Amino acid sequence: MANRFGIRLQHRLPRLGGVYPCLAANPLSSMPPFSTRASGQRATRRVALGIGFSFLSQFINMAAANLGAKSFIASARQKGAIEKVLENVEWPEQFPFKEEDFQRFDESSDSLFYESPRFVTHIDDPAIAALSKFYLEVFPPSDSPGVALLDICSSWVSHYPKGYKQSRIAGMGMNEEELKLNPVLTEYVVQDLNVDPKLPFEDNTFDVITNVVSVDYLTKPIDVFREISRILKPGGLAIISFSNRCFWTKAISIWTSTGDADHVVIVGGYFHYAGGFEPPKAVDISPNPGRTDPMYVVYSRKLAA
Repeated sequence: MANRFGIRLQHRLPRLGGVYPCLAANPLSSMPPFSTRASGQRATRRVALGIGFSFLSQFINMAAANLGAKSFIASARQKGAIEKVLENVEWPEQFPFKEEDFQRFDESSDSLFYESPRFVTHIDDPAIAALSKFYLEVFPPSDSPGVALLDICSSWVSHYPKGYKQSRIAGMGMNEEELKLNPVLTEYVVQDLNVDPKLPFEDNTFDVITNVVSVDYLTKPIDVFREISRILKPGGLAIISFSNRCFWTKAISIWTSTGDADHVVIVGGYFHYAGGFEPPKAVDISPNPGRTDPMYVVYSRKLAA
């Protein structure tokens, strides 16, 4: 089976509930031509990535040089390397990605794709434990008066610390059956952010907003991140976490054609170009590099004034 970029996926790839490893453990320079002949199609489907792809290539090469590594893939294996990716970034004046960067192999309605509930976890247990531990370190204490959290692109589980509670923990997702079973949510909203990125909450409402292994599906990420800024309280924390696993037919092309370090830059760019945030930071919380699912976090706080 070939993906949209001409890379063959082995039929026996490890998978979790239909979630395949996203492409791209390779540096940008090693990517193959962006074309593929899908089964049953007569014409080759070509994908032209926008200037954002070129920006990522230049940025990652610069980061590698700063770390004294021959390639960023090599440098990313150094302890603490991911944390350095977003340090002292010189962002282009204009958002460097184009509309085609947010196209997907499957452009059918997301509502249809998520119509059936998937009561599975999309990252393995060690990665889940690492994320829960990170949340425990940065979340407000459980049962704090007046504290509110929001989990966007949520499902039947949010990976919050065991027993964690607040008087308000809202969730937004695509499948009501999944959201109903999420034990940490006190309320939920079913909404397709790729159709309507407007978040249905008042300004300055939430102390923390989380998004777990779903940022790669957003086709209007700047709109969503602007909304995140709007509804966060001043000083509120936004936590975007991701691995290298995805429903690759629904992930955006700039994501499936790039690697983990590039994804850190992409999410950091969302924060930067949305405005209203402190400079984003990255952390590698992968519990067993090379043996279990990797886990990365890009986070930022809403500007206090």
